[in-house]
Amino acid sequence: MPDSARDRAAQRERVVLSQRRGARMVRTRVEVAEQTDIGEHLVRGLVRAQLALSLRLGLAVLVIFVATPVVGAIVEPFAEATIFGLPLNWLILGLLPPPLLYLAGRLYIRLAEQAERDFVRLVDADSLHDSGNSNGGTGDGGASDR
Repeated sequence: MPDSARDRAAQRERVVLSQRRGARMVRTRVEVAEQTDIGEHLVRGLVRAQLALSLRLGLAVLVIFVATPVVGAIVEPFAEATIFGLPLNWLILGLLPPPLLYLAGRLYIRLAEQAERDFVRLVDADSLHDSGNSNGGTGDGGASDR
């Protein structure tokens, strides 16, 4: 019986078609889903990017709102200008905010969604990269290991 045991041991040999060189061992999608340190860092980066975007847009809107009264205080003809008997700076401050805030909101949503798409593409690209290398690139879903 010792010969048959050696024959069985010889038959159980693992065949590796290719080595994983340079492939990431960390699966990004799993890291994000399980909220590991790496996943938290990636999500924190996304939140930080969206926060920076909101602060930049908010600052731009604030500058426009503050510029109108400042220009009215500095430039005398602007302060004295009227349209239909109403001061121009009051018309600007009364009519400009709704469309400006709407456009700023639309721009924020568009850019925030773009950042989210980039984040998902990053996570999916790493997951595809890992799964493409896990079976040696044979395209058979790892059937050669069975």
